[in-house]
Amino acid sequence: MRAIKLVILLSFLCARSAAQNDTTLMKQLEEDSNRTTYTTATFKSTRLITGHTVETLGKGILDVRILHRFAPINGGIYEFFGLDDASMRMGFDYGITNDIMVGVGRSTFQKTYDGLFKMKILKQSTGAVNMPVTMSFVSTIAVHTEKTTDAYDHRINPSFIDMSSFTEQLIVGRKFSNNFSLQFMPIYIFHDKVDSINANSRSKDTLFYGSKRKNTMALGFGGRWKVSKRVAINVEYYYQLPDTKSSVSCNSLSVGIDLETGGHIFQMHFTNSTGMTEKVFITDTKEKWKDGYVRFGFNISRVFRVAKH
Repeated sequence: MRAIKLVILLSFLCARSAAQNDTTLMKQLEEDSNRTTYTTATFKSTRLITGHTVETLGKGILDVRILHRFAPINGGIYEFFGLDDASMRMGFDYGITNDIMVGVGRSTFQKTYDGLFKMKILKQSTGAVNMPVTMSFVSTIAVHTEKTTDAYDHRINPSFIDMSSFTEQLIVGRKFSNNFSLQFMPIYIFHDKVDSINANSRSKDTLFYGSKRKNTMALGFGGRWKVSKRVAINVEYYYQLPDTKSSVSCNSLSVGIDLETGGHIFQMHFTNSTGMTEKVFITDTKEKWKDGYVRFGFNISRVFRVAKH
């Protein structure tokens, strides 16, 4: 009789414990369903190769970024496959919040100064909020200060607006897996009046000021494939809409490799673009890959925490 009572008591305790476990499990499932999990590191850096990614800097983070672009490799051994000549951009980007960043830079190409504002609008997430993509907005201004002359060596003195270009860009990206991410980048460019190289000029570096400002719309596509913990392959392409594209302009295509080394990100790439601001590398690219006008370049990014998180 005592054995029967003991069996009944043990059965009751087991049933009660199972019920408590079920209750705890249900609570955990309910908490998980009310929690939002945000996707991180869709791309490793705020820039894919030359253009922007959906990523922003964290609050209080300073990114010092140096971009190099050499001459075309088809110059052969005499030009050391383009390494004898180079253009550069040095930039400083800063995270005001985790979703808002600003930046300034200076390029040797056309002696250009530029500034940017970038804000993350949507974040890819699962759980209580199921958002399939991350979206960021980027606004930039670039002012070239290179002294120019006309075909008769007369100095041209354009206004500040004439020397300026503005871009507005939406970037929509998605991280499909830990190794693969894609983004779509529609961009609107409001040109300065520097149109193209003047065919009648005595110097190939003389620029021609057109009578009207131009507007260009382009669709950018970018992707990242992570091949190892610290190595990734990037591709970036900008297609200019035919109705807004200059007759002498070519679409920009870049292929690169990211190497992460601690606090540094080292990017090596090949591209047909010379400049490193949106207006220049999208609208002023005049050389094609198929003609051998491919340039080697590299970017170095070093981040510093300058304010408390």
